[in-house]
Amino acid sequence: MTRVLDRIRVGSAPDSWGVWFADDPRQVPWERFLDEVAEAGYPWIELGPYGYLPTDPARLRDELDRRALRISAGTVFAAPHRGPAVWDATWEHVARVAALTRATGGGHLVVIPEFWRDPLTGELTDERRLTPSAFADLAAGMERIGRRVREEFGLRVVVHPHADTHLEGEASVTRFLDATDPASVALCLDTGHYAYCGGDSLRLIETYGERIGYLHLKQIDPVILAEVVARGLPFGSAVRRGVMTEPPGGVPALPPVLAAAQNLGVELFAIVEQDMYPCPPDRPLPVARRTRRFLASCGA
Repeated sequence: MTRVLDRIRVGSAPDSWGVWFADDPRQVPWERFLDEVAEAGYPWIELGPYGYLPTDPARLRDELDRRALRISAGTVFAAPHRGPAVWDATWEHVARVAALTRATGGGHLVVIPEFWRDPLTGELTDERRLTPSAFADLAAGMERIGRRVREEFGLRVVVHPHADTHLEGEASVTRFLDATDPASVALCLDTGHYAYCGGDSLRLIETYGERIGYLHLKQIDPVILAEVVARGLPFGSAVRRGVMTEPPGGVPALPPVLAAAQNLGVELFAIVEQDMYPCPPDRPLPVARRTRRFLASCGA
């Protein structure tokens, strides 16, 4: 008998419809995304890039209500490793997304460190490795974002390790968790990105479970990843090659990860993110339907 994962709240995101930017002619219109994510059976969604969905809270709430959808989180990229000089610009962007998230009923803000190279062109935009001072600024800056977002908007900040950023695999993630205050910063564990960077999601849940505040569900194709690593390709090129593959065809295996998350004894969002930018407009919905059925078969 399949175990019922009653602490796991499943959703999806614009990313699963090939949406990476607020405005891009290669992306599906936001109305179609909302229609199809509801049709696929996901009650929860993220806001995606700020400006893709309507930014007027009343209008967005109306669009969500008509489709029986709810917001789990907003998402921002931030570069606190660059120190106090970038704080004002960082907070302006964070506050704008946090305000919309709160106004539409979300409870989390997913914060992703900025890329060290352009995900599409591979051009270096930052140092590949952080100095000890810059890493200290990264940790302190994420804590500051977490405290202020909680105090002013009542949201929980979950920091998202991501390929081609300064928080990637096990070494940098555990170092970051050890350096930050659990009261201010939790972790968004993205199973695909963590595997992409050599991490073991199951081990992270088992060793740092108290820091896991949110999940993104995806899998990688290890054969394609080996090519990506060998050629030193940027994340966007890897995605175009299909490195993020439809469950259950890749790694890590999601049933044990979901079971371990259930065993933490807290309610967690598990948001599907099927990276495939750009993609044909008719591709996302069938993938989303199959993935939803797969997760249901796992008990979620």
